[in-house]
Amino acid sequence: MDKELKHPSNELAYLKLELNKSMQELMDTKFALDESSIVAITDSKGIITYINDQFCRISKYSKEELLGQDHHILNSGYHSKEFFREMWRTIGSGEVWKGEIRNRAKDGSYYWVDTTIVPFLDDKGKPYQYLAIRFEITERKRVEQELQSMMTTIIDVQEEERKRLSRNLHDGIGQNLYSHLITINRLMTEVDHPLIQQMQKEATELIEEIREISWELRPSVLDDLGLVPAIRSFLSRYSENYNIDVYFDCVLNQRLDIGIELTIYRIIQEALTNVRKYAEVSEATVTVRKIDDIIRVMIEDQGCGFDLSEQTHGVGLFSMDERARSVGGELTVSTSPGKGTKIILEVPASVTGKGINRDT
Repeated sequence: MDKELKHPSNELAYLKLELNKSMQELMDTKFALDESSIVAITDSKGIITYINDQFCRISKYSKEELLGQDHHILNSGYHSKEFFREMWRTIGSGEVWKGEIRNRAKDGSYYWVDTTIVPFLDDKGKPYQYLAIRFEITERKRVEQELQSMMTTIIDVQEEERKRLSRNLHDGIGQNLYSHLITINRLMTEVDHPLIQQMQKEATELIEEIREISWELRPSVLDDLGLVPAIRSFLSRYSENYNIDVYFDCVLNQRLDIGIELTIYRIIQEALTNVRKYAEVSEATVTVRKIDDIIRVMIEDQGCGFDLSEQTHGVGLFSMDERARSVGGELTVSTSPGKGTKIILEVPASVTGKGINRDT
């Protein structure tokens, strides 16, 4: 074979054969890509130089309308400028970018695409064009949003039920027991008997237990006075009961939507419960800040920590994450063994519906 290839005509034929084979493989790959994906190629400035039929079908634009344009023509206004700046920073530095984008078609309808953008680099390592491969995920996003909406409804119903039970316990059984205690006290002024003293002690303990349960279900101070007094009250009881000092730093001078106040309160409550159970510390910190239109909450301890990658998504973390997303917020957990745990919650200062996009 080697001898045959040394002959110029044979070598040329062989190269031609290999070239045809490579071309056929490329054509097959392009065919498979075009059939399965939404494909676009842009130059280094983001000007569209190639699109396939799938791109035209989903965007409802013709090739003539898209070629020579940039992707602003598809901008739905859903994502922030920072979102796209970060995308361009990534691909501009020669790295692959992956993400989910909501676009707007020519007829005004919206569609979601799972996007991968691969920069093609020149011999100096600079991108000279970008290949974008997309898959439509509109239906998946719709189902996710419906599930999120259902979860939000469940949380709302649960909170209303907790509120109702709390009020009933406090105003019903709690008040009846208090009346019973007054009767016992009056009886004690007339009869001195150890059993009456025991009844007084038991009635007092029952009243305290009812108050604790009512408070755990839904502290009335949260509805009556707002988030900050409710957190202070919770931290006072928490430190007293579990001997863990919690330093509370808060810059928030306004009432928030009750849904957001509840979310912040419950996440602080859940995070500090985890601190009590697992962190093995005597101190923790809670910080609440309003930064522009965002409320930022941080719960931090310097305790045991854990390996987040090996941690099963426990009910506590799942519950906190769902609560955050129900009001359009985001929860971030930073931890590692021996280095403590930091939970950061960022929620909008007011409910805007951004977390639940109903247009798709």
